[in-house]
Amino acid sequence: MRKLKLDELNRVSVSEFKVQEKIPLIVVLENIRSLNNVGTIFRTSDAFKVEAIYLIGITAKPPHREIQKTALGATESVAWEYFDTSQEMIDKLKANDFFIGSIEQTEGSTDIHKIASLPIKKLAIIMGNEVSGVEQTTIDQSDACIEIPQFGTKHSLNVGVCAGIVIWESFKLLNQR
Repeated sequence: MRKLKLDELNRVSVSEFKVQEKIPLIVVLENIRSLNNVGTIFRTSDAFKVEAIYLIGITAKPPHREIQKTALGATESVAWEYFDTSQEMIDKLKANDFFIGSIEQTEGSTDIHKIASLPIKKLAIIMGNEVSGVEQTTIDQSDACIEIPQFGTKHSLNVGVCAGIVIWESFKLLNQR
């Protein structure tokens, strides 16, 4: 086997990406502190043709040098919007018929492997703060809470890693519908 060179990967340009059909997935970053995590999530969203990223509260917004370190230009390709409050974001998602899934460990949460059983046509996934998670008021207005099963000693995953898993699972689900 030979490792492919960048020019052999046949990637689209930013302008081509912007007009491509996207999967009906909005990734919401609620009060994310780490700019590296924000950049990582932009880059992952580019890889899987996410419709948009919504940034809430203290989450930093592009352009920012620290976001760019990990985004590697994805802030130019992935559409994004900033909201001061989660309520503004929820109102917009509900007005556009998005199924709202908070990624959180809660009573009655749905295992990520079982999301295909949920009535989802358009999905918004809410990723919460690295320490406190998704705000309870946001959870209260969500259609479901989605959980990634974990089998080790830690209680959570890094939000960038978590987003990668959830975006991939959402991509597989939404690409089939």
